[in-house]
Amino acid sequence: MRGVFGLVLVAGVALAGGAVYLAQGYISQTEQALAAEQERRAQIGELVEVYVVNKPKLYGEPLTRDDVQAVWMQAQFLPPSVFRAATAELPEDVVAQFPDGDVTLFDEGESEPRYVVRQMEMFEPILAMKVTAPGEPAGLTGQLAPGMRAFAIKVDVSSGVSGFLQPGDRVDVYWTGASDASGGNFTKLIESAVLIVAVDQLASERSTGATIARTVTVEVNPEQVGRLAQAQATGTLALSLVGTNDEVAASGVQVDSRDITGEEVVQVQAVEQERVCTTRTRKGGEVVETPIPCTD
Repeated sequence: MRGVFGLVLVAGVALAGGAVYLAQGYISQTEQALAAEQERRAQIGELVEVYVVNKPKLYGEPLTRDDVQAVWMQAQFLPPSVFRAATAELPEDVVAQFPDGDVTLFDEGESEPRYVVRQMEMFEPILAMKVTAPGEPAGLTGQLAPGMRAFAIKVDVSSGVSGFLQPGDRVDVYWTGASDASGGNFTKLIESAVLIVAVDQLASERSTGATIARTVTVEVNPEQVGRLAQAQATGTLALSLVGTNDEVAASGVQVDSRDITGEEVVQVQAVEQERVCTTRTRKGGEVVETPIPCTD
């Protein structure tokens, strides 16, 4: 009987030891998984719920509640002007990125849709700059920054960079005309890195090929409008495409024919001639001039 009791005791201790070992292994695995999850969350950072479009949207199309859905994204990689699902406690610097502080994509009871002013692909976050205010139609007026104006420049295949200009590009504007002082033609940079908001009637979509345009509409301030209008009326304008990552502003560019041919300007100096005084004497039918000293 004592032998049976001893065997039961040994078996019980063995089972208890095995259970403790298994429990320790499980706890260790759980702690490792928890630590890995915390490290992964630290790498990901804060997640916020934002609105994205659930299908491609083209310029001018209405944006309704059925066109959007909420998804979680990393806050550190989102632009400040993205529409969020929760807008109760947004920082002031984030609210300042939205026109008139309108941080809500669809207000309660709002029946008017927003309109797309820049093409969006499926699951692309919705930014304030890519849609109009509720009920406001899409157009250039919705794309212009406060205080800026739209001005159309006539172009052709040569002055329009062979048709490679598209909305969103920036260009330098050169004027070629005659100088009122010298009468000769010269070329001068009159505007640097102005934003193109439309090419012909295309104000948003970008194509992969070249399209020969007849007009390019740029965003400029009222003073620049006056300069461009005067330049277009008195000479010809040519556009030069600025690189996407080019942050160097061009200035002070002025070229005439002498800069191309290398000719030097010859300064002509006037030589003062000696004054000669004469007196006229008539002899018969002839008039004879005789040099005399000048008295004055």
